[in-house]
Amino acid sequence: MQPYDAILLLSFGGPEAPEEVVPFLRRVTAGRGIPDERLEEVGEHYYLFGGRSPINDQNRALLAALRAELDSRDIDTPLLWGNRNSEPFLPDALREAYAAGHRRVLVVTTSAYSCYSSCRQYRENLADAVATLREEGIEIDIDKVGPYAPRPGFIRANLGRLVESLRTIDGVPDEEVALLFVTHSIPETMDETSGPGDGAGHLYQRQHRAVAEVLTEEANRILGRDLGSELVFCSRSGPPSQSWLEPDVNDRMEELAASGVSVVVAAPIGFVSDHMEVVYDLDTEARATADRLGQRLVRVPTVGTDPTFVADLVDALLERAAEARGEAVPDFEGRRPSVCAPGCCPNLRQHRPALCGSD
Repeated sequence: MQPYDAILLLSFGGPEAPEEVVPFLRRVTAGRGIPDERLEEVGEHYYLFGGRSPINDQNRALLAALRAELDSRDIDTPLLWGNRNSEPFLPDALREAYAAGHRRVLVVTTSAYSCYSSCRQYRENLADAVATLREEGIEIDIDKVGPYAPRPGFIRANLGRLVESLRTIDGVPDEEVALLFVTHSIPETMDETSGPGDGAGHLYQRQHRAVAEVLTEEANRILGRDLGSELVFCSRSGPPSQSWLEPDVNDRMEELAASGVSVVVAAPIGFVSDHMEVVYDLDTEARATADRLGQRLVRVPTVGTDPTFVADLVDALLERAAEARGEAVPDFEGRRPSVCAPGCCPNLRQHRPALCGSD
């Protein structure tokens, strides 16, 4: 893994007890002036699950799986974990790295796609953390693995989960099945500006549609079906005056029921684990919609700790290390650079420093 002496898994974070819910949401919404009363309402999603988000436990599982994969390849590089919005906080994780003697850290996030929230905002978090540590006399260098949704291993892992789920509806005619690929909705302006500043934009949607197209084609080939598919969205959180990506998964299920669809297969390809946007938005909310409409909802598992996905993440880490050594790495359709281009996925509210980019 040279030249890196530590690996850091960077994630969003989540509360682990009821009393942590509102403080967590304050951090998530910092600077937007949202009153605690509204945060308490939003927090009901978490309170339904005992005030505990699944995401931290899923990160612990992913860390264990990554450690096992690294060990199987005789790679003893230490593996650390930091979050944006909950313990273990990113600055603390970097302090821990420095105290252990690590000076050059390679970061991989739990967000696979390209847009401000899923890439550049993490780069801003890294810049903030490094600046904070610098004030304490701590110098640490950081590089990052690029967005990995287009990677063959990520696609293969999702394909395996999808095919397994589709096998549970053998015998249901194709015309009665709707295959919906689900991801987090974002503001339309964020999608429009996703990707390099001089690019075509809409990289967030384009990446999802490319993954969905391959998954649909391969699943149909394996199973001898002729299913169509669509990209739909969940977890809209902005004000009504702001346009977000549509259609919402529940709205689309309503329309499909009216056209005679009896089975909805929801594949949450926009998420790498079954965290709150999956267990609430799909397993709770969308399932209630399906029950009301008399539909059967088949929810495809996320890649989680799928061995193919974990092995591919380690491959991505090794390729990033090879790049840092000046070596060539494999190419594939849709590969994104490890160092983001100028103006990539900009912060539309304010300019903030960001690491791991050329601007």
